[in-house]
Amino acid sequence: MMKSEVIVMNEERNVTLTAYIQEAGGEFGFEKRPAMLIMPGGGYAMCSDREADPAALTYLQAGYQAFILRYTTNKKGKWPMPLEDYEEAMEIIQSRSEEWHIDADKIVISGFSAGGHLAAVAATQAKHRPAAAVLVYPAILEDIVDMCQPGMPYPYQNVTRETCPCFFAACRDDKTVDITNTLRMELALAEKDIPFESHIYSFGGHGFSTGEDWVITNGVSERVPDWTKDSIGWLKETLGKLTYHGFEEPEQRVSLNADYAPVLSIACSLGHMKKQNEEVQSLLRPMYDGMALVAKARGYQLEGLQLVLSKNTVSEIMEMLQMAPKEIKEIDTVLHGIVNELE
Repeated sequence: MMKSEVIVMNEERNVTLTAYIQEAGGEFGFEKRPAMLIMPGGGYAMCSDREADPAALTYLQAGYQAFILRYTTNKKGKWPMPLEDYEEAMEIIQSRSEEWHIDADKIVISGFSAGGHLAAVAATQAKHRPAAAVLVYPAILEDIVDMCQPGMPYPYQNVTRETCPCFFAACRDDKTVDITNTLRMELALAEKDIPFESHIYSFGGHGFSTGEDWVITNGVSERVPDWTKDSIGWLKETLGKLTYHGFEEPEQRVSLNADYAPVLSIACSLGHMKKQNEEVQSLLRPMYDGMALVAKARGYQLEGLQLVLSKNTVSEIMEMLQMAPKEIKEIDTVLHGIVNELE
C-alpha cells in the first residue's frame, strides 16, 4: 500500500515536501528503493502543479519513492532560500531513509524550467549532491536566470569533476527558455567529462511536463512523452537496475567517468591507462599488440593511432580489435584490483 505525507517545512513561505512512499520487503524481494526528488518550474514565481504529481507518478511506477519539493518563490523570499529548501528536503529524505525504504546512495533529483535551475545548482554546488539529475528545459544562462531573480548562480559556470551524471529533455523551438540553455550546460559537462544523455525534440515549446495529452498546454511532437521512459532507462544504467532481487551493478560507461574512479577498469580511456604503471601496461599487452597489427596493416604510425584513440575506452578498443569477451572480462577483473593513479 502506498502512503503519502505532506511535510510543512516552512509555513510562512509555503514550503512543503510531499512524500509518496511504496512498500519494500515482504512480497518484494528487495528492502530498498531509489528515490526521486522533483522540483517543479514556474519562473520562481510559483511551483507548477503540472510538473509535480504527473512526474511523481511516472517515477513511482518505475519503482521509485517520489518526493515533490514546493520551494520558496519570489513572493515569499529570495535566493538562496530555494537552495536552502533543497538542502533541508535532502536532509529529511536521508534522515528517514530507513523508514521510507530508500537507498541513500540512490537519491535522484528532477527539475523543470526554474526547478531545473535549482536542480542544476544542486548538482553542481549543493552540500547534499544527488546521485544523478534529470533536467527538463532547465534555466541555465544569464538572461533567463536574471529575469527570474537577479543574483542567482549560473549552473554551467560551476560544473566540476564532482558534478553528478545528468539527463536532459527539451525542445528545439522553446521560446521561453532558449535551447542554448540546455546546450551550454551539456557543453560544460562535456568539457569536464561528466556523463550525460540528451533528448532535444523537434518541436514542443516550453512547459510540456511529461508530454502526455492530459497535461500539455500546446502542441508537441508525438515523441516528446518518450523522455520519461528514456530517463528511467538511463537511470537504470546510471544507478543500477532495480529488480526483484535488488539492484544490479550500474553500467560503468554511463554512471561515471572511470578515469576518476578509485580503481581501474576497461571503462578507463586509453590515454589515462598509458599513464599507469608497468603492471597495467603488461596486462594490456594483448590490446597494444592488436593495435600494432592494425597500424601495420593500414600503414599507420602506431603512436599516431594511439593518439587518435586516446579518448576511447579500453573496452571500446578491445571490442574493435575483436578480442574474446572472456579475455576482456579477465583483464577487467584484474584491473579492478589496481588503484587508479590520478594526476
